[in-house]
Amino acid sequence: MPFFSIIIPTYNSAETLSIALDSIMQQNFTNFEVIVVDGSSKDDTLDIITRYTDSRIKVWSEPDKGIYDAMNKGIKKASAEWLYFLGSDDYLYDNNVLGDVATFLKHNEYNVVYGKVQSERFGGDYGEMFDADKLLYENICHQAIFFHKNIYAFTGLFNLQYKAQADWDHNMRWFFSGGVRHSYLNRHIAVYSDGGLSAAGDALFEQHRIINYVRHAGNKLPVKRRLQLLKYAWHSARKQSKPGLLPYILKTGFTALLQW
Repeated sequence: MPFFSIIIPTYNSAETLSIALDSIMQQNFTNFEVIVVDGSSKDDTLDIITRYTDSRIKVWSEPDKGIYDAMNKGIKKASAEWLYFLGSDDYLYDNNVLGDVATFLKHNEYNVVYGKVQSERFGGDYGEMFDADKLLYENICHQAIFFHKNIYAFTGLFNLQYKAQADWDHNMRWFFSGGVRHSYLNRHIAVYSDGGLSAAGDALFEQHRIINYVRHAGNKLPVKRRLQLLKYAWHSARKQSKPGLLPYILKTGFTALLQW
């Protein structure tokens, strides 16, 4: 059984995919599989994959409902103990990433481990140790995270109603889950392009962000803090003339407040 399943969602990714794949195939740690989940690309994406005559690379191509649908499919197809998601326009930071992470995972008992990434466009680092307050306002880059296969029993899959930031919603779920132990690893994991889907924003998730945060955090937040955030979400929805949000805030907020 492979130690890592590296899941790459693709759609018309011919211009960048080879860089992502090369960064994986050049790793010094070799016990992995690559799962390419393609959304029926119209360009040469599939032709590029066939150039890699390595049985560790597996590809499925069929229409999907977006990147998070592809990621969910990859989760279901993965056979490794640890899962990692790499964008088709991103690449691993150096040839020792998988080896260093594997060593850390084998000597510690965590369900999620995350490091930091580097911006290809700006050259700066993104990622440090997160606490509960930081996660409300900033997401953990999914290219920096390794997931044990068992966490999805606690978190569920990615929520497809969020088209660009379902990973932020998912990160909130595992971060606050009592069944998930997580740790920060002070190491670069990947270089990301800054041009991915999440850069475009997600209006629906932004509307739900605070209330979802309160719901997922539950009793890990003091009651006073939960009330403050719910009040802010309520007044914000009214100020922005979004009455459809109010029932969602009421229902979700009431459930969150019951978690003592």
